[in-house]
Amino acid sequence: MLMYPQINPVALQLGPVAIHWYGLTYLAAFALFYFLGTRRLRHGPYRSLVGQGAWQRKDIEDILFLGVMGVIVGGRLGYCLFYKPEFYLSHPLEILYVWQGGMSFHGGLLGVIGAMIWFAHSRARPFWQVMDFVSPCVPTGLAAGRVGNFINGELWGRFSSPDLPWGMVFPQSGSMLPRHPSQVYQFLLEGLLLFVIMWLYARKERKEGQVAAVFLIGYGALRFIAEYFREPDDFLGLRALNLSQGQWLSVPMVVFGIGLWIWAAQRRRPASA
Repeated sequence: MLMYPQINPVALQLGPVAIHWYGLTYLAAFALFYFLGTRRLRHGPYRSLVGQGAWQRKDIEDILFLGVMGVIVGGRLGYCLFYKPEFYLSHPLEILYVWQGGMSFHGGLLGVIGAMIWFAHSRARPFWQVMDFVSPCVPTGLAAGRVGNFINGELWGRFSSPDLPWGMVFPQSGSMLPRHPSQVYQFLLEGLLLFVIMWLYARKERKEGQVAAVFLIGYGALRFIAEYFREPDDFLGLRALNLSQGQWLSVPMVVFGIGLWIWAAQRRRPASA
């Protein structure tokens, strides 16, 4: 049985300015996205595009900027609508209080989709070509976010067996019983494992939409599994069928992803056409 190390969430204090580890993990996520985006330009589907259809570093920079906006706006609005709609409908100004915490991956995903629709339209690029480019570069950012969750000592897991060697006590949870370090599970599943799957799958020529479909299926399935070890939000608890809110939000991702993959597979034109 392990004890949570109680890491100081402030990485660096410069007078009145505090630099938090969580903010640094966001910066790491964005840096990793840019780095992987430049490597993505070498993959067959994008390396073979020429002329006005060719992808450049400027495209990655613009996607990153729009994606950051989509993550922040969508993540915050998603949390307010998916997890505490009654509270924020009664206190709408507190939607802007992002420093109090409260972000939703599923809301952030919708925000990024909206941002990519704008990018695709402004550059006259096929939307699914854009989403296929972005998808393999996302999991490392998710992994960085889970590192931030662990440092903050938040989103801990459900109670584990006392015999579990890596069971961890989170004193801030109000209990001294061991729990699953679910942040680590999600780091390994939705972060590293999903990245390996996506990167290997995306290197070869695929129909437009298939890479994005694999991301939706992969993240939705892995998040669904990880939620069995993560403590449900105390203000929500378990929902219908003893599933968490995160699991219910992941089910449509898997269903839509499967439908998208089948639809894309039936199309005649490959991604590089």
